[in-house]
Amino acid sequence: MFPVPCSLFPVPCSLFPVPCSAGLKVLRNHPLSKNNRLGAIGYCFGGGTVLELARSGAKVAGVVSFHGNLDTPNPTDANNIKGQILVLHGASDPFVPKEQVAAFTEEMRQANVDWQMISYGGAVHSFTNPKAGNDPSKGAAYNRDADRRSWSAMQLFFAEIFN
Repeated sequence: MFPVPCSLFPVPCSLFPVPCSAGLKVLRNHPLSKNNRLGAIGYCFGGGTVLELARSGAKVAGVVSFHGNLDTPNPTDANNIKGQILVLHGASDPFVPKEQVAAFTEEMRQANVDWQMISYGGAVHSFTNPKAGNDPSKGAAYNRDADRRSWSAMQLFFAEIFN
């Protein structure tokens, strides 16, 4: 449950959207897909992955990252974002330091992206995962309030986009 910087993966972060794009193609052709309007959510590693998917220029209406990595090897890729971004972040997450949050904020601002970030006070990494335990001093712990609030924020975000 511990995020690893992109530099430690054998595959470049820029390749993360490749399998996601294949999945989007399948979903776009699904009978329940309305007007090809899709959103993406990701938790932890998946949270960083959906942000990279958005940065790749994928046609998604909105992306939600729950306690995901905000770092990217190519900040200018934010210029490719076509949809809205919601980042749900534990304000005390030691794996996403304030410098990374500041860099992400500047990246989104520079690219004029329609984005928002909610930081949950007292929440650390993995705040949505009950299996993460309840000891925030370990850097990853479940936080019932942040879990509930972040889920509601995601629902509101997608209701705004898709209604």
